[in-house]
Amino acid sequence: MLRALAVDDERPSLEELLYLLQADPRIGSAEGAGDATEALRRINRALESGPGGPEAIDVVFLDIQMPGLDGLDLARLLTGFARPPLVVFVTAHEDFAVQAFDLKAVDYVLKPVRKERLAEAVRRAAELRGTAPRIPVSEPDPDHIPVELGGVTRFVAVDDITHVEAQGDYARLHTDKGSHLVRIPLSTLEERWRSRGFVRIHRRHLVALRHIGELRLDAGTVSVLVGSEELQVSRRHARELRDLLMRRT
Repeated sequence: MLRALAVDDERPSLEELLYLLQADPRIGSAEGAGDATEALRRINRALESGPGGPEAIDVVFLDIQMPGLDGLDLARLLTGFARPPLVVFVTAHEDFAVQAFDLKAVDYVLKPVRKERLAEAVRRAAELRGTAPRIPVSEPDPDHIPVELGGVTRFVAVDDITHVEAQGDYARLHTDKGSHLVRIPLSTLEERWRSRGFVRIHRRHLVALRHIGELRLDAGTVSVLVGSEELQVSRRHARELRDLLMRRT
């Protein structure tokens, strides 16, 4: 029995997809997510619980065009996971099929979704479940992160990012040329970029060590100068930050 996660920002489409999935006898459970960020949190919990855990997900039925992080962006992120779920794209647009299959998608289902066509996608996913390895051949670009600007997806070089600021479920990426808001939690970026020299200095801030110009101590408080901006360092992170900067020096 497959455990499925359906992702679509349009509520009627999501409900219809869940209805069809739950009617398929090969689907043991089907849950919904209203955007890619919510889906990413759900998938992270599933991976933490292990392959046979109660949160496990076997296959994601994923819309492509969504605000912020879109379906293709989410699929690229999943290629970096050790045990990613299978992906079936469900979209109203034919134009992304090549990109979808480059990401090793199981199937590409066009809207409006027909019961028979979705059943074929479920059959393919059921056949592939448990095959090893389930790691896609294509790898995400580790040097860039996709951002949406005026309805166009652009790619910002990670090396150009000076620091990241948490804004709820979003994160604001700061560069010398401006800032970009992405629908990715700060904790996800912290884990992904730790090996690239990013360190948490506060519950709201992640900083690239190479962009720290000064470490300031003033009456027991610690701050860092990143470009022209001074950022406070929490007591919890002050010692680790000082040690890291000393080692780099």
